[in-house]
Amino acid sequence: MELSLKEIITVTLVLFAVVDPIGNIPIVLDLRERLGHIQSEKASIVAAIIMIVFVFVGETILRFIGIDVNSFAVAGSFVLFFMALEMVLGIELFKHDAPKTAAVFPLAFPLIAGAGTLTTILSLRAEYETENIIVAIIINIAFVYTVLKSSAKMQRFLGPSGIDIIRKIFGVIILAISVKLFTSNISSLIQF
Repeated sequence: MELSLKEIITVTLVLFAVVDPIGNIPIVLDLRERLGHIQSEKASIVAAIIMIVFVFVGETILRFIGIDVNSFAVAGSFVLFFMALEMVLGIELFKHDAPKTAAVFPLAFPLIAGAGTLTTILSLRAEYETENIIVAIIINIAFVYTVLKSSAKMQRFLGPSGIDIIRKIFGVIILAISVKLFTSNISSLIQF
């Protein structure tokens, strides 16, 4: 087992930026207002299970359909790049479906463990040790649970401009990570 504090911190920050629990506070508040109750515990546990299972079987699924991790990491770097542009520039590139119920869907999937998160997990597998990714997932889920439980208080504390600033900061972090993922994986795909 190769636990590395540096890797855990890096992966935690990347996943935190992609999951974007702070930026999702308005969606959570809207769900709470419309449906009355949010199942924070259930959503957090299901999201953790989805993410951890994907760490182990995601690569197998890729191999089954004939895609290597480096190719997936490069593709994932593009997804992260465009997500970061959305966060930094305040534009919408991806269509976000309006949630209908607040149980496993849409909190656990796709809000917490969505396509961007799963793509990021597989992309990170090309760079970091599995144990460090799992620890980072658990740290993120603990934070997500805290945010879900205290979303109304956080919104009052941060205000709209505070939430916007945090989104932009994490957008820049995702942008840098996407460039790193691209440059470190593209060389193995291009043969000179």
